Amino acid sequence: MKLFAALACLVAVASANPFAPAKSSNAAKAKYNNRLMRGAVPTKNSQRNLNDEYQVDISGYSVKFEQCQFVKAYDDELAENEEAPTVLGTQRFVIFRLCPDNDCSTCNYNYGEYLVDLDSYLEATVDYFQEWQQEMCNTCDEYCYNNNQNQDADNGERKLQQYNVDCSTCVEECQKIENMEDNGYLDATEFLECQMIYDPEDDGAAALYAGPICASSGTKIKIGVFQDEDCLFADPSKEVDDYIQDGDGGQIKLSHALLKMTYIDTCISCKEPEEWDENQNNNGDNDNNNNDQQDADEVIQMCEQLYEDAAKCEKVHGFDSGYSNYYGYENQLAQEEIVCDFMQSLKSGTYDEEGEIIVSGSNSFAGGGASTTGGQKFALTFFVLGTVGLAIYAAMLHSKLTKGGKSDLASSGGAMA
Repeated sequence: MKLFAALACLVAVASANPFAPAKSSNAAKAKYNNRLMRGAVPTKNSQRNLNDEYQVDISGYSVKFEQCQFVKAYDDELAENEEAPTVLGTQRFVIFRLCPDNDCSTCNYNYGEYLVDLDSYLEATVDYFQEWQQEMCNTCDEYCYNNNQNQDADNGERKLQQYNVDCSTCVEECQKIENMEDNGYLDATEFLECQMIYDPEDDGAAALYAGPICASSGTKIKIGVFQDEDCLFADPSKEVDDYIQDGDGGQIKLSHALLKMTYIDTCISCKEPEEWDENQNNNGDNDNNNNDQQDADEVIQMCEQLYEDAAKCEKVHGFDSGYSNYYGYENQLAQEEIVCDFMQSLKSGTYDEEGEIIVSGSNSFAGGGASTTGGQKFALTFFVLGTVGLAIYAAMLHSKLTKGGKSDLASSGGAMA
């Protein structure tokens, strides 16, 4: 199990200084992971308990997507690059929850809130849904398309429910998935890693790249256009569909159907489903890695991966199954307040959709500044209006005195003449 305190330390730096170092999440992922672990010093007790392989039981919880957020921060590699247009790189974060009782609609107590980089989130969830989609179509083909009467009816009904298969629609849906490329579409999950979509060759234009971005104020994840090979600088003025082509040069479009599953109405149970056909499983015909049934726990691999990689905010939400009551994890618990504060800053609108710090429009200030109070606004308005009033009165008084002086002088001059 990883040392979660390391990621919490990174969050602590980022919360105190919005320009904390950032690494490319694609080309330098190994460096990124090493940076997360830098400075993590487990206590004697925590190391002992890690060796005891203590694991949190999250089998009774479900994953719920909350928010995707970009954060622009100081990047030491960009700072060392004399040709870089800026020293600010882009960090990508996803906030998700573990909700109890598989009921994500009432996730307001006994839940955990977590922060993970976008690459790790998509790697875990996309793998899960790709495998789910494959099993769904296999089940559809076995019990709907072929209408095989020789299959055990009870077993078939259970598998249809397990993969939420509707025989009235699944055949057409699975045919669309199978014939996606023939119909002029490319799965958007092909661009989870940053890759070139436009090579300028000899026309003098800059190359363009595609990778995941946060969209619609962080409520969605889609594939966007970037100006660099590490996908650090997004270009919101361009669309990926305008640049991707098939082998013959024909225009193709992205299908976001699978990618949408990772953020729209997510409520993915972490509990391993039961295997209905034990003989099939024993023969190795159903190799579902996400069920992860080789483990002693009852948690699917996706949830294990996300929980292991994430910075955690649990105790304040009454999360019953976390580390708060387990002796030996004081280092992690000591970081929770910092982690919770940083996640709150992401959710409260400290950064805009492109990761820039918001410094206007909401009376907010970067670096922990407080917003203007109602009393302060009234006092400021009163002071401004009072100053303007005094200026007008002074002008009027000056005008009267000037006119009065001229009248007296004129009268005096007439008498002497």
